[in-house]
Amino acid sequence: MVISQLTEEEIHEFKEAFLLFDKDGNGTISIKELGVAMRALGQNPTEQQMMEIIHDVDLDGNGQVEFPEFCVMMKRIMKETDSEMIREAFKIFDRDGNGVITANEFKLFMINMGMCFDECEVEEMMKEVDCDGNGEIDYEEFVKIFS
Repeated sequence: MVISQLTEEEIHEFKEAFLLFDKDGNGTISIKELGVAMRALGQNPTEQQMMEIIHDVDLDGNGQVEFPEFCVMMKRIMKETDSEMIREAFKIFDRDGNGVITANEFKLFMINMGMCFDECEVEEMMKEVDCDGNGEIDYEEFVKIFS
């Protein structure tokens, strides 16, 4: 991942965060600065965890995180967060926890959200998402909705 793959808005947001974390203004985030930043965000990482984070994104091996490396780290965190949100949404639909969403579970969720659909509409929506045609939506099919 390179900075050219980011939107202008992402670059701006990441730069603001980077400047907040770079307490001494030297253009890098040290392990100490990373620890302060993470604690400010409600995390309590161990020294080992912080070293692992830096090691994962420290492309030039200098033990510090420069802005391009910070962008890689932030995109990775955002992607993980998106995945967690999709997994949680799937669990909400999958009322019995069997790993698939049935037409009935889908319909019940929509009713609970205040949306009413007739059987034909529910069936049509299910067909659009149900790639393998088994009448149920599994996690992979559900993820495709969001990608």
